[in-house]
Amino acid sequence: QVQLVESGGGLVQAGGSLRLSCAASGSFFSVRAMGWYRQTPGNQRDLVASITDRGRTNYADSVKGRFTISRDNAKSTVTLQMNSLKDDDTAVYYCNAEVKIRQTQLVYMNYWGKGTLVTISS
Repeated sequence: QVQLVESGGGLVQAGGSLRLSCAASGSFFSVRAMGWYRQTPGNQRDLVASITDRGRTNYADSVKGRFTISRDNAKSTVTLQMNSLKDDDTAVYYCNAEVKIRQTQLVYMNYWGKGTLVTISS
């Protein structure tokens, strides 16, 4: 089975920085895209940033220029560097990965971490 373990959330003042990390563990063949989503109470889970195994990135408009996503394919880890944090960035952040368990598997399956809380204080 695949597990995604997030770390790095916490409380920070507006304008500050945080770094989130996520590591995929378990037995699997390959990881395609990895990304970060966030969710606030009563709202849907929205994409923050994603990165393919070839390094192609995608960002939500609200975080462009402030957040940077990166990954280490060899370690199956993804990192989100968050700078110039704003009140609106307060949310639970979830790591996501598209994983193929076996080489013969036809499709990649979505896996989620348990989430890490990021709170921005003004």
